[in-house]
Amino acid sequence: MKVKTAAKINLALDVTGRLPNGYHEIESVFQTVGLYDEITIELTDKDISVSCEVPEKFASSDPIPCDEKNIAYKAAKKFIDENNIETGCRIHIKKGIPSQAGMGGGSTDAAAVLFCLNKLTGKSFSAPEKLGADVPFFLTGGTAYVTGIGEKITPIADYSGKILVIAKGIKGVSTAEAYSKIDSLENPVSVHVKKLISAIQNSENIASYIGNIFESAVKLDEVDDIKSKMLMSDAETACMTGSGSAVFGIFGDMKSAEKCHCLLIKTGYFSEICETVSKSFIILE
Repeated sequence: MKVKTAAKINLALDVTGRLPNGYHEIESVFQTVGLYDEITIELTDKDISVSCEVPEKFASSDPIPCDEKNIAYKAAKKFIDENNIETGCRIHIKKGIPSQAGMGGGSTDAAAVLFCLNKLTGKSFSAPEKLGADVPFFLTGGTAYVTGIGEKITPIADYSGKILVIAKGIKGVSTAEAYSKIDSLENPVSVHVKKLISAIQNSENIASYIGNIFESAVKLDEVDDIKSKMLMSDAETACMTGSGSAVFGIFGDMKSAEKCHCLLIKTGYFSEICETVSKSFIILE
């Protein structure tokens, strides 16, 4: 089975607390976007193997483990062990989503593995959040209000079909590093998650409610530069996604998006034009 599996952006992201186990509670609006990894899964007699195909444009800065450390491998093992089935699988990952970008590239791969194995075997699975906080969202996709550690998902009005430019510099940000910086923030800037949800539900302009608390914590010059170039190219708004370091800009027309994309590529950044999408998975075969 072969599927394309979408990345996500956080239209708004706030950290609301820290649990005794060290996990952080969030309040966010997640949105799947048309930037995809491609996952191919083949059932085998035994063992799990992972192979990866990583484009040259971000291979050097974003090493992807192609062994049992890969979250896709962990998802397959969890599924097979939980269902106590006598099978293995070969997983091939063709990356189109940069890692350490705040776009859920690993989590969407894990969700795709669970989705495919469910379709191939007819078996179910539980507690996808144990693989990663973003995994449950990718099993839903679309536009959602997300709380807890990422496992509490409430679908909201569809925000698909909006034009985006997504860009990333050379530097990545590990999730653990970003959250450790959140804990030391003084007077963090408020993120208006509830106002954003209301604006989406009422089909209003959301630009003034887009925000991410991690921008205050991570502070990367590349993020500031990309945002500046997006706004200079007539983006309605621009914001870092997740714990960093990718940035998205929302555009009212394709001409402005293409102008921005060309400028970012010329500067040496990874950049793609895409749209917000209503689901995570596209079945290819």
